[in-house]
Amino acid sequence: MARNKYPEETVRLILDVATRLFAEKGYDRTSLQDIINETKLSKGAIYHHFASKEDILEAIFDRIGEENTAVLAKVRDDKEVNGLEKLRKIIRTAVFHSNQSLMLTITPSLLDNPRFLALQIGQIYQIVAPKFIEPILKQGMEDGSIQIEHPKEVAEAIMILANTWLNPLVNQTDAHGMRERCNTFNHLMKGIGIDVLLDEALIEAYIGFCKQQ
Repeated sequence: MARNKYPEETVRLILDVATRLFAEKGYDRTSLQDIINETKLSKGAIYHHFASKEDILEAIFDRIGEENTAVLAKVRDDKEVNGLEKLRKIIRTAVFHSNQSLMLTITPSLLDNPRFLALQIGQIYQIVAPKFIEPILKQGMEDGSIQIEHPKEVAEAIMILANTWLNPLVNQTDAHGMRERCNTFNHLMKGIGIDVLLDEALIEAYIGFCKQQ
């Protein structure tokens, strides 16, 4: 197969193939040569766009992040629900979106790959907490559905707990341990003025993610 005429098509092909291979074989068991073989591109064509397999995964992260941003923006901007319900809805949307299962499938253990853990934490502080969670918390404070102070810090805390402590890619646990984490998360949130965020369906979803690892 000849190299695609347009660079964006080449990049899309590489990312599509790499995503499929990472999902099927796992990140660690997929080599850059596997990606070259499947795309039928030359090694030079791959290296023209990506210096390493890690760079390809980072680009996949960015693409998924852009898709997630569009989905979460719709929840944030929904004018039909109060702040608390919107916060619950944005968590449900993030957990049940197909990209969540994809990320858990293709991403290596984050403790063994600090570069990707740093990327995830960076997205929390730079994008998710300030642009999505904090505005929702402020709405809840205004409409009375959320009783907190310091929405910026609470937004960061929620996302750090949800995306690292509850994330089996960071610190793996069994089904019982995950349930206890989720219950403790709910107790912590209630203690600062946010009623139950993780219902039984969400807790079961987290347990399911744990079992995938």
